[in-house]
Amino acid sequence: MRALDRDILGLAVPALGALAAEPLFLLADTAMVGHLGPSALGALAIASTILQTVLGLMIFLAYATTPRVARRLGAGDQAGAISAGFDGIWLALITSAVLLVVGLPFIDTAVGWFNPTAEVAAGAVGYLTISWWGLPFMLTVIAATGLLRGLQDTRTPLYVATGGFLANIGLNALFIYGLEMGVAGSALGTLIAHVAMCSIYLVIAVRAARRFGAGLRPDWRGVLSSARTSGWLLLRNGSLRAAMIILVVLATGLGTVQLAAIQVIQTLFNALALVLDSLAIAGQALIGLELGLRRRDRVAAINRRLIQWGIGFGIVVGALLALVSPVLGRVFTQNSEVAGLITGLALILAVGMPLAGYVFTLDGVLMGAEDSRYLAVAQFGALLAYCLLLAVVFRTWPNVHVLWACFGIGFVAWRAIGLGWRVRNDKWIIRAEQRT
Repeated sequence: MRALDRDILGLAVPALGALAAEPLFLLADTAMVGHLGPSALGALAIASTILQTVLGLMIFLAYATTPRVARRLGAGDQAGAISAGFDGIWLALITSAVLLVVGLPFIDTAVGWFNPTAEVAAGAVGYLTISWWGLPFMLTVIAATGLLRGLQDTRTPLYVATGGFLANIGLNALFIYGLEMGVAGSALGTLIAHVAMCSIYLVIAVRAARRFGAGLRPDWRGVLSSARTSGWLLLRNGSLRAAMIILVVLATGLGTVQLAAIQVIQTLFNALALVLDSLAIAGQALIGLELGLRRRDRVAAINRRLIQWGIGFGIVVGALLALVSPVLGRVFTQNSEVAGLITGLALILAVGMPLAGYVFTLDGVLMGAEDSRYLAVAQFGALLAYCLLLAVVFRTWPNVHVLWACFGIGFVAWRAIGLGWRVRNDKWIIRAEQRT
């Protein structure tokens, strides 16, 4: 058991830094922009929701790459493992090119869907336009991170993410306050940080390819295979992002103050969920590797231990969040009304953390088994149940605390039911072995 814990934590603890990069960028943005006023926070809420929807949909670039690389590594094919990683990187570049061409002309329209005030809309469009040009760098970072995780290396992403986060803070402070660029300055600082991170990852990946004799040119069959495998994960991610969009749209209807509070609490949710998701990354890498080695008992043991760690982490994170909730609002805003709402929302978030630990851990386990079809179906089912919950509960009690409870506890609970049903026995392992 101790050896298994060492393997899990050896991957999970460093993975935490890389996983936390994007929400930490958003937390830094939120804290700095929050002191510009509620309208600036509202603009960031809408723009980041759209941007994070795209990035959330594209996270399959890492989640599909990690187990594919890990399985080949477990089978002793190091060159093939790196080539599988480059298939993901090429897919990221192609996808980002399509998103640039298709997305840029529709930014104003997308912001308008949220029906914001004129001031909030102007800030959201400015932030999103700058950030959209950063998609090729952001998506390449996601895919390259998946390559390194599959190679059982989560330390390098930790170092890169830490450097990117520190650079992001300094650049945002310069652009937001020093050059008085406001919300747009936040977007520019984050873009530059991602350019630097992308450059570092590409240098590392190219060196690894040359060391093991892997080709750098795209293997189009591999790229297309990766795209097909990722289709189900795209549906899974789309269901999750749809749930978050519904959350923000309903919060917008409640008012600017409520929208600002939801922006802060959903950013915290994303950050804390990815703290728990570090265990899921360990699960993806370890289970993919063990399936490549065809060690069924080891796969089952990893799954059981990860669930225990996930629930335990959730309890600890939830307790810490509840402890700091009375002062949390003042970190993000000087508006007393927004800060007051954040305190109550944080307590609701704390209650749901143990359940979130269970859910995010099982997500990683089943991704490591490349059980993407079931993940997509289960997530879509949870989305439908969440919508039903909103129609019954939020319609009866339309306030921001009920809205957040429907997402932070209700939606997560439906996901737990679906994923728990899948791993109730070892049939999922047998199916995964058949896909090897």
